[in-house]
Amino acid sequence: MTAAPADRDTVGPSVGRRARFEEWAERQASLVFILPATLVILGFSLFPLLVSAYLAVSRFRLGPGGFELSFVGFANFRKLLFGSEQFHFLGRLEALGPLSWAVLIGVAALLGWWLARAYRNPKTGVIGKVGRTITATVALGLTALTLTTTLAGGAFGSLMTTLFYVVVGCTLQFLIGLGLAILCAQPIVGRNVFRILFFIPVMVTPVGIAYAFRMLADMSRGPLAPIWSAFGLGELSWAADPWAARMVVVIGDSWQWVPFIFIVLLAALENQPREQLEAAQLDGASGWQTFRDVSWPAIAPTAATVMLIRIIEAFKIIDLPNVLTNGGPGIATESMTLHSFFAWRTQDLGGSAAVAYMLLFVSVVISVSFFHFVVRRARREHL
Repeated sequence: MTAAPADRDTVGPSVGRRARFEEWAERQASLVFILPATLVILGFSLFPLLVSAYLAVSRFRLGPGGFELSFVGFANFRKLLFGSEQFHFLGRLEALGPLSWAVLIGVAALLGWWLARAYRNPKTGVIGKVGRTITATVALGLTALTLTTTLAGGAFGSLMTTLFYVVVGCTLQFLIGLGLAILCAQPIVGRNVFRILFFIPVMVTPVGIAYAFRMLADMSRGPLAPIWSAFGLGELSWAADPWAARMVVVIGDSWQWVPFIFIVLLAALENQPREQLEAAQLDGASGWQTFRDVSWPAIAPTAATVMLIRIIEAFKIIDLPNVLTNGGPGIATESMTLHSFFAWRTQDLGGSAAVAYMLLFVSVVISVSFFHFVVRRARREHL
């Protein structure tokens, strides 16, 4: 009888420790189950990132029985910006005229005013000020590059060609996708058939689309050659004209990506509250007024998000310019990704990695700026 209290004292701490261990294990269960997948993803993501970072500051040379990597610092980046690869990367730069200088000074003044407002705002933290400074610097640099290559009669490099695909291509795709979404959201006959037809290009591989457009754009032997000849376009060599070749790439890219924007915006339009639309119609609002004041504010966050996804993907375009034009004529249609691929194919691994990191820098700055100033603002206004 006297041993019972001792047994309870012995068992009690053991049960308490077991309960605490089970509670701790339950809290750590999610981490334990997620950790293997996280390590695998980080391994496949961080390892190439770190290796390419080392290659970007190195020179790769083949040698007897292997290869040699020598550290060269930022020489690969200097070659892109100021050296032998400047024409390939930045394009042919010409002197600015009075009009170009006026535009550049105006843009610099606007960016300076915007930065001054951000610095004076007490809500803007240190990270926000640094981010805005980087955004303003990149915006001013790209403006100067645009003026020296376009208005001054210069030529595009792979950086400006990539930005052309991003700005012109994404704008065109958004307008067409939005128009198709508005059309298929109406109570028209056979709209489900149109939805399926419009979505088919998403299921085709980019290389397949590139070869299909290469065949369609062949004005001498392609299936549309009789139509080209009937309109007097049979002798037109679009592949020899830089702007025509770029537009063919944009058209092929748009045919591939418009369905993605269309299906997302269509879902957003069909999920908006019907009571607001009916109230606008009862108030006598026109179709444009209903879209501007009711539908657009409702789908703006979704539209901004889908465009952010599309912008990120547009920076990586490589299949269409590679198959359609092989980057030509000259380097007129060569994107930064294709530029990096061509450098890698010639065993210039350091130059290839440097181009890739320049692409990473530009795309991150533009995407983060777009997210901060467009996506987040659209979401705040919607709420």
